[in-house]
Amino acid sequence: MSDVPEGQINGKHDREGDELARRLLALHETSPLLVALFDAQDVLRYANPAFCRGYHVSCDERISWADMMRRNHGRREGALIETHDIEGWLAGVSSRRGKLPFRAFEADLCDGRWLWVTETVQLGGWMLCLGSDITALRQDGRALRQAHAKALAAAHTDVLTGLSNRRHGLQLLQEALTQSACWPLCVAMLDLDHFRQFNDDFGHAGGDQVLCDFARQMQATIRREDGAARLGGEEFLLIFPAAGMAQACAIIERLLLRARGARPLAEAALRGYTFSAGVTQAVWGEAADLLLQRADAALYAAKAAGRDRFCALSADDPAPPA
Repeated sequence: MSDVPEGQINGKHDREGDELARRLLALHETSPLLVALFDAQDVLRYANPAFCRGYHVSCDERISWADMMRRNHGRREGALIETHDIEGWLAGVSSRRGKLPFRAFEADLCDGRWLWVTETVQLGGWMLCLGSDITALRQDGRALRQAHAKALAAAHTDVLTGLSNRRHGLQLLQEALTQSACWPLCVAMLDLDHFRQFNDDFGHAGGDQVLCDFARQMQATIRREDGAARLGGEEFLLIFPAAGMAQACAIIERLLLRARGARPLAEAALRGYTFSAGVTQAVWGEAADLLLQRADAALYAAKAAGRDRFCALSADDPAPPA
């Protein structure tokens, strides 16, 4: 047995850990590799000089990823974003960003550089982004790869809202049900109240504005790791990995408040909208269709209780009367 006191050993390990952290930070500071760290709210917490130059942020700036992309697009600097609808673009990318423990893809910068970007996500939601400049590599087949990536994204995206479409949303749910890291897992079914009235009063264009506004309210409320999909019409699905019933219900409550204050129609500045939701928690081993049936039953109960609210239903609760 060693005669060295335990506290002295721990102190030595702490000093070694501090030294390694300093060296790692110093290497990042001088590396041409673009390095950034985002917290669970998707706010930039660290960026090395290479990343700051590439995406035009200051070294100590605290900015959300979405606002960074909006600024890049507006100033035509940093990330090359080829779209006339930045909010729709953000919605589409957000349906993929942070949903997997690891993701890799190609990205372009406005200065002509071509990057290979990786995203690594911890269970707590923190994300490490690394970008390697691969401009000098042979570009044979790049156009084909880009076309394939765009086609795959389009196949996963609801054209109107930019959220995941029904197929991709159900795929995300199926994957979450089989990954232990996603548990506890909750889902919510959401439906806009009296939505047909908007189509009757303002036409389908007005109804589409309401749907798009609700999609933006959802994305501004949920966590980055949460999945959001439009199932069809005015019906939506939210997937809450690593969230129990209390946390899922708290998110829905915040979304209810945001929706009540929204006024998406310029021609009817006082006209708002509400939604109803059904929330439930998954049971390990159950099928996705049974989970969605329970969430749908909870949604029905919320509507029956007066709308503009949510109902939470567990697997042990009796189904509400038809």
